Amino acid sequence: MTADDRPARGRFPLSLRRSPVPWERQRPTWRDAKPAVIAAALRRALARPSGNWFVVGATRDVGPARPLARTVAGHEVVVWRGPEGRLIAGPGACPHLGAPLRDSPVRCGRLVCHWHGLALDGSPFAGWSPLPVHDDGVLVWVRLDDVGGEKPLDEPVIPQRPPLARSVAAVYTGIGTCEPEDVVANRLDPWHGAWFHPYSFVDLTVVTAPAEKSGPEEKCGPMDEIASGEEKGPREEVASADGCGDANSDGDGFAVDVSFRLAGRLVVPVRAVFTAPEPRTVVMHITDGEGEGSVVETHATPLAPDGRNRPRTAVIEAVVAASERPGFAAARKAAPVLRPLMRAVAGRLWRDDLAYAERRWHLRSTDRFPG
Repeated sequence: MTADDRPARGRFPLSLRRSPVPWERQRPTWRDAKPAVIAAALRRALARPSGNWFVVGATRDVGPARPLARTVAGHEVVVWRGPEGRLIAGPGACPHLGAPLRDSPVRCGRLVCHWHGLALDGSPFAGWSPLPVHDDGVLVWVRLDDVGGEKPLDEPVIPQRPPLARSVAAVYTGIGTCEPEDVVANRLDPWHGAWFHPYSFVDLTVVTAPAEKSGPEEKCGPMDEIASGEEKGPREEVASADGCGDANSDGDGFAVDVSFRLAGRLVVPVRAVFTAPEPRTVVMHITDGEGEGSVVETHATPLAPDGRNRPRTAVIEAVVAASERPGFAAARKAAPVLRPLMRAVAGRLWRDDLAYAERRWHLRSTDRFPG
C-alpha cells in the first residue's frame, strides 16, 4: 500500500462517480466477510479492559435543571451538574423510599427528590453513594465496578479525537433488542456497508483486515494476503493509513476505502480505519480524504431487559467532524443546525444496523447463528 492508493483531497470536497455500478452488479463481499475473521476481532475486542466505564449519554444532555438518567445493566443511574457545573453521578433511586430520581429536578446544584424533597448534593447519604463519573467533552461516562467486574481504571478508554474547538460533534442514541457484543460485531463487519446501506455508501473496498487467528501471532495485511494465508511482502507500518500497529487496538484494525454518497453521483471518497479500543466501543477514524481526522465512535451500553426478559442495548454514537478547509469555520458556527442533521444521518444508518444486531442476537439466542 502506498500513499498513491489512498483517496486524495482535491480542490473541492465532492467528487463525481465516473462509472457508477448498480447495486446488484457490485462485487459480492460475502467471501471476504469471513465469519471467523469477524468473530476473532470480536473476541479480541471483548478481552480488552474497559475499567468498568459505561457511556450513559451526551455531555449536552446534562443540563442545569434536569438530570441525565440511564439504566445500565439493570442499575439505575442519574447524572447532574452540581455547583459550578461539576458532574455528579449516583444511583437512580432515592435513599428515602426509592423514588425514581430521573424525574426529579436540580436546584442550586442539588438533586431534589420530587416525592418528599430530599436533596442530594453528591455526598454519601443514608446508603446512597456517588459513582465515579467522567465528562470527556462529548460523552458522559459512569464507572460501575459491580457491573463491569474488571480492575477499575481512573478514567475511561477514550479514543483519539480532533480538537473539539475546531470540530463539530453530535451524538445519536438508539435502542435495540440485543447485547453489546452484537452492536460491536456489526461495526467489525465493514463488508456490509455498500450492500446494506446503498443510500449512504458506495464503492467500498476493505483494504486490510486482521487475520482469523486470535493472539499475539496475528497479522494485519491486505485482503488478498489474509485470504491466501501468505504474507507477500513487508506491511506498511503507518497506523493512520491501514489500521495496523495502532497502539489503541493492539494492531487490530479494518482499513476501508469508501465513498459517502450525497446525491446522485456526488460522493465524498475517504479511507476509514475501524478499531475496537475496548469491549463496548468501535471507532471509525477518517485517515485520508475529506475530513481527515474526523471520528465516529459507537458505544454499546447494556440496559435493563424488556418485559419479555430480552436484553436491550443503547447505541450511543458520537460523530466528531473536522476539516482543514477554510470554509469549515462557517460550518462550526452553524453547529446548532448541523447537529440535528448529523443525528438524522446516524439514525437512518442505525435503523438498519440495529436490525442486523437484533437478528444476530436472535439467532445466537436460539443456537442458529452460523458465525
